[in-house]
Amino acid sequence: MVEELVIAVIAAVCACGLYAMAAARVVRQYERGVVFRLGRLQEGIRGPGFTTILPFVDKLHKVNMQIVTMPVPAQDGITRDNVTVRVDAVIYFKVVDAAEALVRVEDYRFAVSQMAQTSLRSIIGKSDLDDLLSNREKLNQGLELMIDSPAIGWGVQIDRVEIKDVSLPETMKRSMARQAEADRERRARVINADAELQASKKLAEAAKEMSGQPAALQLRLLQTVVAVAAEKNSTLVLPFPVELLRFLERATPAEAVQAVQAVSGAVQAAPSPPAGQPAVAAPTGPTGPTGAATTADAPDAPDATEPGAPEPGAPGLAAPGLTTTRPKVSSVPPSVPASAPPLDEESQKRQDAQPV
Repeated sequence: MVEELVIAVIAAVCACGLYAMAAARVVRQYERGVVFRLGRLQEGIRGPGFTTILPFVDKLHKVNMQIVTMPVPAQDGITRDNVTVRVDAVIYFKVVDAAEALVRVEDYRFAVSQMAQTSLRSIIGKSDLDDLLSNREKLNQGLELMIDSPAIGWGVQIDRVEIKDVSLPETMKRSMARQAEADRERRARVINADAELQASKKLAEAAKEMSGQPAALQLRLLQTVVAVAAEKNSTLVLPFPVELLRFLERATPAEAVQAVQAVSGAVQAAPSPPAGQPAVAAPTGPTGPTGAATTADAPDAPDATEPGAPEPGAPGLAAPGLTTTRPKVSSVPPSVPASAPPLDEESQKRQDAQPV
């Protein structure tokens, strides 16, 4: 009898131990327990720590209350301005009511993921490309509201939604690159034009100051020459005014005309001989005072063929007995180069027509 009693006690203890092991449950700090007894939801949510249930009668479901980070698969869509883009996002949510998350929806994770994908497609179709690229905060708020509205009935709260990446076609990337380059070039030209305007004003002020002192311009030129000559491998080019070249081109004919006029003036300054005496020639020698061979003769009557000579019988002829002399240039002065161009026909006529 005693042995049978001991065996019965040991069996009862083992049964109690097995029952306690089957009934005991541990809920972690970040979890909440939902008990279903014979398929019916029990009132109250089991908190963290040790708890017990009725074995083979109750069933405990543990729900994670942490914030869940779920990536949203990339979605292809067409924006409002007809640009094909590929957008992916990430969503942060958490369960606020464990019983509703188990009763209202079969799988709240899958439900939130599908809602996030459909909402992302809707946001892409309602937005422009510029908004997707630069105004993401507003789109994130709109996407969060679209997902959070149905998720409230599931016992789930959407913490935040972030658009992670926007993929563009290669053609659109090249177009945007050209647009950005053109905009930067436009800004560079505007800045350069503004700099030129300011520089021109400063140069105008500098020119106004230098106009009072002409030597300042020469000093500035010398400073520029010194600055350029400091580099050993530089070539110095000095500007040469074109007006000076034109003056040199006109210098040779002008000197020839001046020489002829000087000879004519010397002959005119000589005193006239008395009536009845031959005219005295210029100083002896092959050349006159200016280096030109000259002769003075006194013809009885002027040559009718020469330009400027009065016709016979015309009024204004000299009285009989008066002798007039006219210089004749026999050769070009030696100072005039042989390559100099001939004198003008009009100037030659004017010189021949001058009376002595």
